[in-house]
Amino acid sequence: MQKPAIDNSTLAQQIFSEMNQTKVAIVGVGRMGANMARRLHEVGYQVTAVFDARAESAQLLAAELGCAAPATLAEVTAAAEFIITVVTDDQAMRAIFAADGDSLLVDAAGKCFINCATVSPQVHEEIFHACENIGAAALEACMASSITQAREGTLYLMIGGKAGDFARAQPLLEALSSALRYVGEVGQAAKVKALVNMVMNSNTAALAEGLGLGAALGLDLDMLKEIFSQTGANSRVLQTDGDDMIAREHDCYFSASHAAKDSGIANQLAAAAGVAVPISLATEAQYRKMVTLGLGELDKSGIAELTFPGRSI
Repeated sequence: MQKPAIDNSTLAQQIFSEMNQTKVAIVGVGRMGANMARRLHEVGYQVTAVFDARAESAQLLAAELGCAAPATLAEVTAAAEFIITVVTDDQAMRAIFAADGDSLLVDAAGKCFINCATVSPQVHEEIFHACENIGAAALEACMASSITQAREGTLYLMIGGKAGDFARAQPLLEALSSALRYVGEVGQAAKVKALVNMVMNSNTAALAEGLGLGAALGLDLDMLKEIFSQTGANSRVLQTDGDDMIAREHDCYFSASHAAKDSGIANQLAAAAGVAVPISLATEAQYRKMVTLGLGELDKSGIAELTFPGRSI
């Protein structure tokens, strides 16, 4: 007997029901994590808990979404099937997955952790094995996008980990992204992400130097940008950062401090591989200079403050 057809409205209701039964928690609700939580809540996922080292940030978001803001990491794990982490660096990742004391690993068997922070491949591998040892799953979900895409659910995500764990988390990941790329075993996605940011940061620094030199030579910068866009000088950062560099509008979408950290991860990988990366090393030095000067929370476009003539730092 032929099965009755399911109309689109019925299918949509089934999908929404499945989403509404999936409990998700977010650890790290800064610019990216908070907007990922909003996106999941908006499309029907049950966001049950949010957590941040800055408790006030978590409490404000919890009030907005109508969820809990637990005081401990163990409570976060207990509240959800999937736990998304978006923390700042290697140290923060190791802290939330600590072997002792309050940790996401407490009673975590059967849970799936989706780790989105840009941290070293080594740390992703450490977390993966710590989770595997207690019967939990861990995926890398490295993001090549920014705040707007997190809010709209149009992130570009590079996934590393076991294929079966990826399949389990895929519907959730699709709700956050416009494109998913399964890269392979754990650690691989973090390596790819490091190279993405290495090239992006170097392009940004080069664009700041080109526009800064153009300004010093008295060239029309709108004309210069248009010619850049039609020649080998074109790049994605010309579109995203060029106008901001000229106008000195450096509202933060991807901070200079994160650019310094991420170029540093790539440069460490290069050193371990015995590959010379002088351009990337110079780029990291420029971003670290911004941090030293107190400009680390400017957007990465703020590197233009180091290159344009007449700008007071």
